[in-house]
Amino acid sequence: MSILINQDTELMIIGITGKQGRTHCMRTLESGAKLLAGVAPGKGGQKVEGVPVFETVAEAKIKFPGIESAMLLVPPKFVKDAAMRALHEGIKLLVIITEFVPVLDVLEIVNEAKILGAKVVGPNTIGIISPGKSKLGIMPDYIYGKGHIGIISRSGTLTHETASNLTFKGFGLSTCVGIGGDSIIGMNHADILELFAKDDETDAIVIIGEIGGTSEEMAAAKIKELGMKKPVYAYIAGMYAPENKRMGHAGAIVSGGMGTVKSKVAALEDAGVTVCPTLGKIVECIDEYNIHTDGRLKTLAPQID
Repeated sequence: MSILINQDTELMIIGITGKQGRTHCMRTLESGAKLLAGVAPGKGGQKVEGVPVFETVAEAKIKFPGIESAMLLVPPKFVKDAAMRALHEGIKLLVIITEFVPVLDVLEIVNEAKILGAKVVGPNTIGIISPGKSKLGIMPDYIYGKGHIGIISRSGTLTHETASNLTFKGFGLSTCVGIGGDSIIGMNHADILELFAKDDETDAIVIIGEIGGTSEEMAAAKIKELGMKKPVYAYIAGMYAPENKRMGHAGAIVSGGMGTVKSKVAALEDAGVTVCPTLGKIVECIDEYNIHTDGRLKTLAPQID
């Protein structure tokens, strides 16, 4: 079992004929994921790496009715229209990789998804990976070992570093979800935590956050609400960021004393989370926890050569 995607998940890429679409089509296929179709208006009938291209999501679903998950790789100005069409044509899990999507467009997309009972991950995300099973994202899957640790992160780079650190040490991941770094996103830390709490293959959870917004505080509240039994570890980036200055992500801005590292750390620690001062410390803490268990966290994770 994993969350959001698994080995049976059938996928499509919207925007498959663009430069990024073609690159990540190839990498998705190499990962072993079940990428069955691509969508690109005006390019129907073509193939990319052997994957058939359709004019619309609706046409793709006629051929492959089981597809309900899609990765969106189109320029920012086309995201709203492409996302709305995908949601109304039956996509239930939409991962929006694109950065710089207008805030109002994201609000409309997320609200429409809620009405239709669909899930949106992103925008400005690396996507989702369940190592050894499936990938609906743009991460290099070879640094994501298979195992029992779930990761929820606002930062793609920090996700890669944490995944590679854990995998190198012999641990592995059940599912990693990049929720995106924008101020308005679809699923947040709390939403993913709720899924991990029910996942039999996830024995420990890592939260990677940063300054700005309230996603981490919401995660803390969710942990209390769930009475979370699984150990949760966290790292919050931005300790020395100045106020009222955006740091990297659109959502990484501290204003009026809100969204600070201090406020997030306090909320998480109050919920029983082990907050680590560095990414490397996460590995040390998990290694110590693993010693006092049956060692299951290491049973499925290959080490990187």
